[in-house]
Amino acid sequence: MGLFDSAKDMANDPENQEKLKGLASEENVDKAAEKAKDIAPDQADGGIDDLADKAKDFGQQ
Repeated sequence: MGLFDSAKDMANDPENQEKLKGLASEENVDKAAEKAKDIAPDQADGGIDDLADKAKDFGQQ
């Protein structure tokens, strides 16, 4: 099993999803997005913002 298969299995585990929802607060997502923008090229900022919005939506489910 490869790394991506392991990550997929971990992400699909209902217990892990509940933990993730608890961590996906707007504040935590915003902090992670800002760190990613600091590292990534400027042209990636829009994609990072889109992913951050999706993570916030997931956290509110």
